[in-house]
Amino acid sequence: MALATNLPKSVRVRLRFSPTACLWIVAQVATVGTIHADPPVTAAAQTNVAAAEPAIPEPHFVIDILPLLTRHGCNSGGCHGRANGQNGFKLSLFGFDPAADFAAISEVGLGRRVSWSAPGESLLLRKATAQVPHGGGARFDADSSAYRLLSEWIAAGTPWGSDSAPTLAHIVVEPGEQVGVAGQTGSLQVTAHYFDGSTRDVTATTEYLNQHPGLLEVAPTGQVKLLGGAGEGAIAVRYQGAVAISRWLVPYRANLSLDLYADFSPVNRIDELALARWKKLGIAPSPPASDAVFLRRISLDTIGTLPTPQEVREFLADTSSDKRTRLIDRLLERPEYALFWGQKWGDILRNRQNDGAQQENSVKFTEWLRTAFATNMRFDQFARSLIAVTGKLEEQPQIDWYRQLNSPQNRVEDTCQVFLGMRVSCANCHNHPLERIAQEDYWRFAAFFARVDAMPYGTVKTVGVKDEGATMHPRTGQELVPRAFGGVEVPYVKGEDPRVKLVDWLTAPENPYFARTLVNRLWGHYLTRGLVEPVDDQRATNPATNPLLLDALAMEFVAGGYDIKRLTKMILSSRVYGLSSLPRDENAGDRQNYARHIPQRLAPHVLLDAIDAATGHKTKFNQFPTATRALQIPNEFEQNDFLDIFGRSKRDTPCVCETRLEPNLSQVLFLLFAPEVQQAIAQPEGVVASLVKENKPPTEIVDDLYLRTLSRFPTDAERFDAVALIELAPQRQPAVEDLLWVLLNSREFLFNH
Repeated sequence: MALATNLPKSVRVRLRFSPTACLWIVAQVATVGTIHADPPVTAAAQTNVAAAEPAIPEPHFVIDILPLLTRHGCNSGGCHGRANGQNGFKLSLFGFDPAADFAAISEVGLGRRVSWSAPGESLLLRKATAQVPHGGGARFDADSSAYRLLSEWIAAGTPWGSDSAPTLAHIVVEPGEQVGVAGQTGSLQVTAHYFDGSTRDVTATTEYLNQHPGLLEVAPTGQVKLLGGAGEGAIAVRYQGAVAISRWLVPYRANLSLDLYADFSPVNRIDELALARWKKLGIAPSPPASDAVFLRRISLDTIGTLPTPQEVREFLADTSSDKRTRLIDRLLERPEYALFWGQKWGDILRNRQNDGAQQENSVKFTEWLRTAFATNMRFDQFARSLIAVTGKLEEQPQIDWYRQLNSPQNRVEDTCQVFLGMRVSCANCHNHPLERIAQEDYWRFAAFFARVDAMPYGTVKTVGVKDEGATMHPRTGQELVPRAFGGVEVPYVKGEDPRVKLVDWLTAPENPYFARTLVNRLWGHYLTRGLVEPVDDQRATNPATNPLLLDALAMEFVAGGYDIKRLTKMILSSRVYGLSSLPRDENAGDRQNYARHIPQRLAPHVLLDAIDAATGHKTKFNQFPTATRALQIPNEFEQNDFLDIFGRSKRDTPCVCETRLEPNLSQVLFLLFAPEVQQAIAQPEGVVASLVKENKPPTEIVDDLYLRTLSRFPTDAERFDAVALIELAPQRQPAVEDLLWVLLNSREFLFNH
């Protein structure tokens, strides 16, 4: 072997150093003193080579071999695709760097992993079939198609393949959608379509990702079996970075009576597409929500504020047919609408104070957000005003966003997550495993910000554009020209701001992400669950529950000029939004097709304001005047135990998941026993004290408390019990306090339903 290492690289790579080749080299050096590139073929070698003759045209490494490695998990993060490889053998994660993978297999370690002269002796095959110890175990059998293909590739000399080989355009999976019954089996067929017009069956080398393992099973060969449940399951089919979705539906009930849909009369496209989905899945909608439930729901959803008792009385007394439509219009013009949505977007845009030094910046940014929603700024203009902002903080308060975006990575990742619904942080280091986004794409996107002139974190006062600045590929060191995902290169031009062209691409009507992202955010807010969930993770392997509805809403949003209030009104006016949250037998098992409204716990700021409104209390915040609402707090810096316990966002990331809405024991104990709640109920100037002081009849007291908390009148049974509680009590005020305490701790108060 020492003699062999002195060979020219071209010879070493070609020989691959099988045991037979090594012996031949030594013999040739000893007897002749010269080395020939091609060893003589012995009878034994002739037999071996003949057995390994390719049965197909010469394999192509990228087209044939890489998908095979991905399909069998060889380049996954848990195997050789991890950062440092595994046991001295490193592949790029999911094949993002084909050239490096080719070298790792064919050249690194003097090509010891493959043997041209004896493919069956190749370490690559012996490890994968567990003929020698392998930490990953057997990946395939010696009689499998994968083994045969790799053997043929090795016997052919481990070729890279022709440079003129076609490039993959997309893949198609059949069936795209299949309706079946429990226990049914079927099979997938995947066809790769190339830019030269050719196609190829790649079913055997495709990776299948089961999104709903409780409903179906999918074998590595593409065989599908429906299990015992009902609902919709999706299989993400991935091949060379391209993704397609196959949906398998098992209706909850067959042949539902049309009478179950008789009371649901669609008023817009939302209702039509939802209804079509329900019929396909064998589910039926719940009845419409009552007026009282609808008023409370839409008030909390739209302005983050409970309706007052007087507003409830007036709405319930209104007998006009268009009262819900007029209510929507009124709410969208209320000043609380801008407060509420300014606070929500402050979470998304990470409007943090961090310390006292940034208070002025953060407050001005909050005011800018509120003004944007109060004036109904078009969403494309909203994005442009943030991403391509220039000027001084005094004139452009949204510059404060760049205080958080203090690195190229932050600028790429926040922009993509907020406005494209894409989580691209993986592509910082390697090709994205779940998207068709390469590492180079990530850093070309970063190049749009390479000439941004902003001061370091915490001191940004101006944002401008420099004449110089570049982004380098972190692996190759190559200077990169800006390019958006799927877009064209945008060379730097002196005096021009590259970010303007980025926003032009971002907000273009044909951009498949921009409109869908805002639509999905709004839908997820108003209907509790996004059409894509999480709402800011619209990757190809995370399909929408109703893709036709998402597409229709996105098209409507674009056609309406990116008008947020117009889109909001369309959602709120739909029959789907107005359904009851009470399940019926025909939809109880389904939570993702909106046949009933899904209750959700009130957000921290909304809940604190609701308790204050119900009790007449005014929470005192340290940095703000008395009577400041929780929704008016501009950032996370204000210390408040209630908001922390109930899960307010710390604004560390742009993810909406930072606001935690899951109930927990600390919240239950706080509402039951915290002195802050007890004091709010019993305060001398509060609602209870006022009702008792006015000496109102117990019936009126009970009605008032129900209207303040649950936005409805009590039922006869509830009224009877509550009145008895007050009348039989030795002292009236403690009894009324107890009643209000019970209502504040009820699920009906704590949840929007």
